[in-house]
Amino acid sequence: MATKTTKVIPTKGKIYITATFNNTLVTLTDEQGNTLFWGSSGLVGFKGARRATPYAATTAVETVARKALDGGMREVAVYIKGPGAGRDASLRALKSVGLGISLIADVTPIPHNGVRPKKKRRV
Repeated sequence: MATKTTKVIPTKGKIYITATFNNTLVTLTDEQGNTLFWGSSGLVGFKGARRATPYAATTAVETVARKALDGGMREVAVYIKGPGAGRDASLRALKSVGLGISLIADVTPIPHNGVRPKKKRRV
């Protein structure tokens, strides 16, 4: 008979928040980058346009952070990506849960010249 193994949660970790215009995705990893917990505005129960709201982002981050806190995590480094409405709200939610924030980094990809523009329209 197989024995059930319990997940050992470290005290330090990283939290990746992707705030898009339609949703907010949250992934909590250990320091090596192995996913421990994840969640999103849709997973919490918001549907349609309400997923894009700051409140939905707050709820999604809170659920993931509470799981981590119950498991024994105390400090996280936060990496935020994207232009969505949940950027600031997610940081406030992390602070309110009680996780210590050691680093806040914006990792939104910025093009250094982007793609070639479409050819000019002739009318």
